[in-house]
Amino acid sequence: MMNYEKKATREAYGEALASLGEKYDFLVLDADLAAATKTGVFKKKFPERFFDCGIAEGNMMTVAAGIASTGKCVFASSFAMFAAGRAFEQVRNSIGYPHLAVKIGATHAGITVGEDGATHQCLEDIALMRTIPGMTIINPADAVEAKAAVEAAINFDGPVYLRFGRFATPIFNIGEDYKFEIGKGVEVVKGSDVTFVATGLMVAMAMEAAEMLEAEGISARVINIHTIKPIDRDIIIKAAKETGAIVTAEEHNIIGGLGSAVTEVVCEECPVPVVRVGVKDKFGKSGAVPALLEEYGLTPKDLCENAKKAIALKK
Repeated sequence: MMNYEKKATREAYGEALASLGEKYDFLVLDADLAAATKTGVFKKKFPERFFDCGIAEGNMMTVAAGIASTGKCVFASSFAMFAAGRAFEQVRNSIGYPHLAVKIGATHAGITVGEDGATHQCLEDIALMRTIPGMTIINPADAVEAKAAVEAAINFDGPVYLRFGRFATPIFNIGEDYKFEIGKGVEVVKGSDVTFVATGLMVAMAMEAAEMLEAEGISARVINIHTIKPIDRDIIIKAAKETGAIVTAEEHNIIGGLGSAVTEVVCEECPVPVVRVGVKDKFGKSGAVPALLEEYGLTPKDLCENAKKAIALKK
């Protein structure tokens, strides 16, 4: 790929909160992790609109629900493992059930948390949030998209789960024509032989894989699915019909995440081979991010191999 500037989406999240705080009236809650989630940037600028709820994520979600019930927009932030995992019951019953406008800023998702290891490498959060009726799930691919997603969430009527990463990723959404819309996937690379349907940091990986495949005479389409729920059925069905094979790519367990969501659409609407790339029902482990991506099969090279496998499965 081109030599893009890199930035972690959690960094962009903090910057977006601080800048959008001038335009919109919202509150931010955190669970004693403001320095890591980057909500501390908002805290410094708007201390009267920031509340540290301590290491009590379930309580933070109920506080957020109470604030939202008054008509206020509120962000509740923590690591994905705690926001989606530890506080699941409160998110389900206090936020999801009454369909309140709480925006959950979940950082440090996936194995790219790195050395923090399995206890902090949340690979189940998308699956958990998908099961909550009315929950919108956004997993930005780069810093530009992360900022756009935060503003879109503010203006969205209902609960939103925003998934951010610790690891710096390429910023490829550049140019004045970039547009973010909740529920709409984006075709970032044209192709006719196979389609990569990717989310989060795996979008950049898929773009690089498409370049590698092009050198071998294989035309690979790349679709960025930043909104996993509601998923863009139309763009997936179109890709299935036009390329005849799909490879999903996510930094998440292959069970219950993007791969499952895409497979559901394809099976119901246009059955074609689907190969899922993600963490294969395993826990993470401590290690350097590049080594972890290689060990768990989340590199451009792995995507290329799986693309060829998907093409071979075409009838």
